[in-house]
Amino acid sequence: MDKVLGDRRAIALFVLPTLLLFLFIIISPIFFSGYYSLLKWDGIGKSTYIGFQNYLNLFVNNQDGFIRSIGNSSILAFLSVFIQLPISLILALVLARGVKGENFYRTTFFMPVIVSTVVIGQLWLKIYNPDYGLLNTILRDVGLESWTANWLGDMNKALLAAFIPILWQYTGYHMLLMYAAAKSVSEEIYDSARMDGASSFLIAVKITIPMIKSMIKVCLIFAVIGSFKVFDLVYVLTKGGPLHATEVPATLMYTTIFNQYQYGYGSAMSIFIIVQCLVFTLVLQKIIKEDL
Repeated sequence: MDKVLGDRRAIALFVLPTLLLFLFIIISPIFFSGYYSLLKWDGIGKSTYIGFQNYLNLFVNNQDGFIRSIGNSSILAFLSVFIQLPISLILALVLARGVKGENFYRTTFFMPVIVSTVVIGQLWLKIYNPDYGLLNTILRDVGLESWTANWLGDMNKALLAAFIPILWQYTGYHMLLMYAAAKSVSEEIYDSARMDGASSFLIAVKITIPMIKSMIKVCLIFAVIGSFKVFDLVYVLTKGGPLHATEVPATLMYTTIFNQYQYGYGSAMSIFIIVQCLVFTLVLQKIIKEDL
């Protein structure tokens, strides 16, 4: 085995299929989208080269509300970092310290992650339905009828309403990552802390959280990037409405390409999403890098 691992040709041979697949599925579409973004093209007929005009239209003309869509995705990123991740961290710390039914709770919290996003979107559409939805029905039954609303049809409530299913689906995902990291901490460290009289809260704050810092940073990057490229759940719930109140760059890109047949303009949006995710990944890694 050591001889094989030390043979560069053998390593290249084993890596080559994955590399070719990666180039074909990931890299080549990015280059094609970059080329299409320089064209005025409906995706079918003859194309016209217009250079960076599509990119200028994204920010200068802004007739389709692209800047607003960036703002909406940024709000989702903010909510994910300051609401979703703290909840995931608390759940992970509680489960990692051992509770009755630990395996049951761990499976239950993670279950939404493995459910199709389209199914989750349809489920929450029923919950939010203003006439027979579960949320409004419960509010009426407890005497809070004045709190009922058209949750996905109100411009002031739609974005937050769209975030709740995202919170529900992905809290378990981040929880499991941090839970696994917390379970890997040596029990001897906890025993020493308890012998010194440390409470469970101090152990979590002074020992567990610092020792799973790397995983928390990974979850932070995942949460931010996931919010910037979110598409399916928002599209199923609102399709970017009402009046672009929940529009995010990915939903706007989809409607621009497949409904308005502006393939070049939509490709410029896709390149922006890629660059945005890449830049923020590098920036976050730079800001939260491990102390040497």
